Amino acid sequence: MGCFFSKRRKAEKESQPEDEEVQPKQYSWDQREKVDLKDYMFSGLKDVTVGRLPGKVAGQQFLIQDCENCNIYIFDHSATVTIDDCTNCVIFLGPVKGSVFFRNCRDCKCALACQQFRVRDCRKLEVFLCCATQPIIESSTNIKFSCFQWYYPELAFQFKDAGLSIFNNTWSSIHDFTPVSGERNWSLLPEDAVVQDHVPLPTTEELKAVRVSTEASRSIVPVSRGQRQKSSDESCLVVLFAGDYTVANARKLIDEMVAKGFFLVQTKEVSMKAEDAQRVFREKAPDFLPLLNKGPVIALEFNGDGAVEGCQLIVNETFRGTKIFVSESKETAPGDVDSFYNFADIQMGI
Repeated sequence: MGCFFSKRRKAEKESQPEDEEVQPKQYSWDQREKVDLKDYMFSGLKDVTVGRLPGKVAGQQFLIQDCENCNIYIFDHSATVTIDDCTNCVIFLGPVKGSVFFRNCRDCKCALACQQFRVRDCRKLEVFLCCATQPIIESSTNIKFSCFQWYYPELAFQFKDAGLSIFNNTWSSIHDFTPVSGERNWSLLPEDAVVQDHVPLPTTEELKAVRVSTEASRSIVPVSRGQRQKSSDESCLVVLFAGDYTVANARKLIDEMVAKGFFLVQTKEVSMKAEDAQRVFREKAPDFLPLLNKGPVIALEFNGDGAVEGCQLIVNETFRGTKIFVSESKETAPGDVDSFYNFADIQMGI
């Protein structure tokens, strides 16, 4: 017994003129724009300034290798970036969704933002870093770190395209896979280090078109002190809940606190569960539990004498009507239930 559809297909085939050329099927992947790998690579360059403008990388992987005495600027977001065998180079990388991996490089100065950062077989690197996870060095020496401090108009959107939060930055929590007894393979740059003294702005006409600023007050990533020694025994934890103006409110609060002489120690953006709220907010948890369903919270830690009172005053005056948690404890010990350290075990989910 034959199949009706098979008979119909046979009839259609027989009715087709013999001299008519059969067109191959078109699939969606056949219609994709062909990628030229040379557009996503700098290799074997010497004594030049090169770069990619916003929109020219658009989330592709990028490779930088065998470059010497070069200034390299990637003003766009990437999937991953690998830097191999480079010497005496200045490198800026816009947000990288995955990893940035330096291998066998020396005497390089960099500013970059990424999900993962790793250095292997390198020496004498200076890195202004925003990294969502713990930076790792391996078989490397004299690696110096500071907080990412950079702005251009497209940068905030590139962070979103790369899936990175400007508030998740563990730039100073370095893990050394190959420590040497009695020595330290990494350190922090001086707090007053000027970014442009290490990573100068581009000088070519094409790249100068990107309106870059390295002022701390304009940096897309809040400039934090990280693991530098605190200036006071008093710290203050602030938690802002998801809403239309959460990021703007967080930035305004940071500006207000810094203007009054307090220090931003660290920041974090996380999705909190009910058990997290109980641990962090304690007796105030019932007031904040309904707000957790709206999305991730932003947590800020400030340090300085009078930080708690100063922060509460700013919140009451500037953010009246907005629900914000401000810790009442002045202790900074890891056991303090109201301290920032209670966020350490909360998984990032943004």
